[in-house]
Amino acid sequence: MFVPSHAPYNYYTKEYEKGLELYSSGVMIMEKCSELLPDYFGFVRGVVDSSDLSLNISREMLQHDRQLKIMAKAIEKKIKSELEKMLREEREKYEKFFDAFGVQLKYGIYADYGMHKDVLCDLIMFKSSREGKYVTLREYTENMPEGQSEIYYAAGESIARIEMLPQVRTVKAKGYEVLYLTDEVDEFALRVLGKYGEKEFKNVTAESLDLATEEEKAREKSENEDSSSLLNYIKEVIGGVAAVKFSASLTDVAACLSTEGDLSVEMAKILGRMPGAEEMGAPEASVVLEINLSHPIAGKLKALFGNDNETLKKYAKMLWYSACLVSGIALTDPIEYTSLVTELMSK
Repeated sequence: MFVPSHAPYNYYTKEYEKGLELYSSGVMIMEKCSELLPDYFGFVRGVVDSSDLSLNISREMLQHDRQLKIMAKAIEKKIKSELEKMLREEREKYEKFFDAFGVQLKYGIYADYGMHKDVLCDLIMFKSSREGKYVTLREYTENMPEGQSEIYYAAGESIARIEMLPQVRTVKAKGYEVLYLTDEVDEFALRVLGKYGEKEFKNVTAESLDLATEEEKAREKSENEDSSSLLNYIKEVIGGVAAVKFSASLTDVAACLSTEGDLSVEMAKILGRMPGAEEMGAPEASVVLEINLSHPIAGKLKALFGNDNETLKKYAKMLWYSACLVSGIALTDPIEYTSLVTELMSK
């Protein structure tokens, strides 16, 4: 609501078509005024007393009024400062607020090509691997151990699903905190942010994740070069996978999926659910199958190659299907998967 202080008490007009009303009380009521209150702060309701607005006002005049632009800037600054104060002094209250309106703030970062990211980046929070509590980006970077160069995150439909990802366990085992992204807009918002301070964001399921020791890297390089024929054969058997490689940094799983390029598995899922995705053809993530060098299955695959390729095919498909299940990717052929499970169980 906006109150022109100089409005006479009996001033009265209605402009229903323009969504704007000025009553005898001198209160101008607007159902929605994006010129004064952006969508990302649309949860705010309040009254602004101003002697600078003209009484002969229309929506068209509002859009070009210089005083309105000054007022909008002041309102945005005030809302941000109040939210920051709540975050500092009433943490529990802010977290409840964020449960209700956090998605709206994150959409604000993503909208308009990131024009508002500097306004909102210190107001957003994510649950993290550190006790499962909310952390801000500032808190995350302040808690980073020496030598950590990136902000690690993982995306999924739920925290329980995210914690199943082998890469999350790997990153946590290295002593690093992981942000859990469970809202559809989360990863898109972080991509728009690009970095916080000097720290860039890194999806733990990215193939470019670099947490291996120099010894592990040397072992990976040697094994992948020596087994290139085997890995190419597995790639052909599976089909639809960008690459197959051995990894020396996985913990206890036989295999996992990572992605090449900017499009992650979760982002591809979200884009695939958008209206018209089927007709237009939704983009697909470039998926890599990583096989754990320390797992017995690695030696089994090497022993089968060239000696029993039919069994090797079955193992390769089982690895692929198992990795898809962990990553939350729908199986392309669940019947084949169940057949392979029962066949291998019966031997």
